[in-house]
Amino acid sequence: MPVITTIEDLRVLAQKRVPRMFYDYADSGAWTESTYRANESDFQTIKLRQRVAVNMENRSTATQMIGQNVAMPVAIAPTGLTGMQHADGEIHGARAAKKFGIPFTLSTMSICSIEDVSTATDRHPFWFQLYVMKDRAFIESLIDRAKAANCSALVLTLDLQILGQRHKDLKNGLSAPPKLTVANILNLMTKPRWCLGMLGTPRRQFGNIVGHVKGVENMGSLAEWTAKQFDPALNWGDVEWIKKRWGGKLILKGIQDVEDARLAVDSGADALIVSNHGGRQLDGAESSIRALPQIVDAVGSQIEVHMDGGIRSGQDVLKARALGAQGTYIGRSFLYGLGAMGEEGVSKALQIIHKELDLTMAFCGHTNINTVDKRILLPGTF
Repeated sequence: MPVITTIEDLRVLAQKRVPRMFYDYADSGAWTESTYRANESDFQTIKLRQRVAVNMENRSTATQMIGQNVAMPVAIAPTGLTGMQHADGEIHGARAAKKFGIPFTLSTMSICSIEDVSTATDRHPFWFQLYVMKDRAFIESLIDRAKAANCSALVLTLDLQILGQRHKDLKNGLSAPPKLTVANILNLMTKPRWCLGMLGTPRRQFGNIVGHVKGVENMGSLAEWTAKQFDPALNWGDVEWIKKRWGGKLILKGIQDVEDARLAVDSGADALIVSNHGGRQLDGAESSIRALPQIVDAVGSQIEVHMDGGIRSGQDVLKARALGAQGTYIGRSFLYGLGAMGEEGVSKALQIIHKELDLTMAFCGHTNINTVDKRILLPGTF
C-alpha cells in the first residue's frame, strides 16, 4: 500500500481499482470540461497571508451548517451511482461521515436506498438530495421516506432539469450494472477487488427507484422511466410546493447567479449551494469559487451560503470559508477515497482535508474557523 498523503493519491488508487465506466463517470465534466477544470484550478490563484508569532494552541475547526454542529465546514455531496464506485458505497460514505461528525448527503440516484443507509447507520441523521421528477406522487413518496428515515435536511437540486452531455459516459456505454460488452468485460477482469465486492452485495440498481415506481422492475425499464422523468418545467412554484411538503430544513443546490440567489432567498430556503454541478451541466459556466463572493455579497446576510465544486484540499475549504461560504461539499474527493479503499478511504479523505484545513488556518494566524474571513487572503488574488 502506498503512503497516502493527499486526495490526489486517493484518486490515483481509485483509478486503478474502479472499472473505467464508473471512474470516468465520476471524474469527468460536460463537453470540453472547461468548467470542470476551472472549478479546481481557480482555487490555485487565490493566495494566503502567512502570519507568525501567533499562539496556535487549542485550535478548532468546529462550526455549524444550517444549525447543525459539524466537526469542520464540510459535508459529503450527493453523488449518483456511488454504490458503483465501491460495493455498498453510500453506506460506507455515511458511516465514515457519522464517525467524523459531518453531514452525509444521499442522492436520489443512489444505489443504496434511503432505508439502506438509515438502517446501516442506526438511524443517524443524514441529508437527502431530491431531483424533481414529473411523477409528483413519486416525489411525495421520496419526501415521506426521507422523513421516516430521520433525514435532517432536504437538498433540492435545481440545475438538472435536463441532462448535460458527458462524452465519456456515451463512449463507455455507462449503465448500472455495467453492460457486458467485450471492452467492459476485459476492463472488469483487471478489477478483481471491485468484482468481488459487487458479487457480495445485492445492491446493484438504483435503490430509491426500483421497486418503488410502478412498472420499474429492472434496469431496462428504469432507464426508460428516468429519461422521461427529469422535469424541464421545474420552476420556483415547485420549490415552494416541495418546501411546504417537506416542512424541514431546505437547501437549494445549483445557484450560480445573483438573480437566482435572490429568488432562493424569496423561496424561504434555509441555505443555497453555489454550484455548477461539478462542471457536468453547463460547460463554460463560471467556476464555483469565482461565483461565490458576489453571491455572498448579495444575499449572505439573508440566507446561509454554501459552495461545492473543485475542493481537493483543506486549503480549498479555508479559501471558500474566507470568501463567505458557511459550508462546503466534497463530491469527487469523497469518491476517490471510496473507490480507493471503501469506508477506510473515505475516512482517510476526511482526515487529509481536516489536517490541511487545521494547519493552514493556524499558519494564517487563526485558531478558530469561525473567525476566518477574507483578511487571510492576499489582496488582488481573489
